[in-house]
Amino acid sequence: QLQLVESGGGLVQPGGSLRLSCSASGFTLDYYVIGWFRQAPGKGREGVSCISRSGGSTNYADSVKGRFTISRDNAKNTVYLQMNSLKPEDTAVYYCAAVERVVTGIRAGEYEYWGQGTQVTVSS
Repeated sequence: QLQLVESGGGLVQPGGSLRLSCSASGFTLDYYVIGWFRQAPGKGREGVSCISRSGGSTNYADSVKGRFTISRDNAKNTVYLQMNSLKPEDTAVYYCAAVERVVTGIRAGEYEYWGQGTQVTVSS
């Protein structure tokens, strides 16, 4: 059974940093485009970033460009989201998702497999 598991969330002060991890069990991430999404209370799911199978191509939402960095280590079967200069508006549940076919966008409807999410709270 394909499973994605997010970790690394928590409470951080504005301006702080967190690194989220997305690990897989039951399959190898090498063959999948991986996306990060987030959902704040009362809001829809928003695409944050995605990374190609090789890691050579990435895409970011305008709201996180210059602050977040997505990367992958296929040897460890893990994808990361480094989040710097965090703002209160970054508070949300963060999800990673995978899709086997090639996509370049971060539209939730294109992704096939989803993790359970990890809470990120940015507050003083």
